[in-house]
Amino acid sequence: MNEVTPTFLFASNNLNKLREINSLMPPGLIVRSLMDAGIDIDIPEPFHTLEENARTKSLTIFEKSGLNCFAEDTGLEVKALDGAPGVKSARYAGEHAEPQENIALLLRNMMGKTERSARFRTVVSLIMEGKEYQFEGICRGHITQETSGESGFGYDPVFIPEGTDKTFAEMNLAEKNKYSHRKKAVVKLLEFLNDWYEENHR
Repeated sequence: MNEVTPTFLFASNNLNKLREINSLMPPGLIVRSLMDAGIDIDIPEPFHTLEENARTKSLTIFEKSGLNCFAEDTGLEVKALDGAPGVKSARYAGEHAEPQENIALLLRNMMGKTERSARFRTVVSLIMEGKEYQFEGICRGHITQETSGESGFGYDPVFIPEGTDKTFAEMNLAEKNKYSHRKKAVVKLLEFLNDWYEENHR
């Protein structure tokens, strides 16, 4: 891959997400968190779609910093629950719910259901020189009957992606990246950046 613009601001202070994204970056591309940039704000996520929430976060940080940046929003969409928790995945059990509380509520709502298919969906919003671009990544799988594994974060202990018998929480980061919805979206982002760089640095 050719060298891309060297520094981007990731509109998040979620260290788990930052670690995942940095593990996907090619050499020479630096991703900085809001903390690295000295930005300490809580960006609301009031919308009904991942696309709108991701856009709001990236635009807010671009307007505040003036830097090229990207944001992402991810939801777990469960077929038997009509797509819930979806855009409210991080707040499923309440505005300030802990991941364990969200998982517990999900498993209670799935009790007795034989249809357990689900998907993780990530939307990345990139602001590049003031213009927005979006990229989507999807990982299909199913919800387990109980939690398993100690790695990862969020709903990882109850989600098994298609093509494996392990939950995300039973995988190391390299294994997770083989299936990851976030990786699929970030790969599309990187392909775009590479094409953009070649087009604008001939």
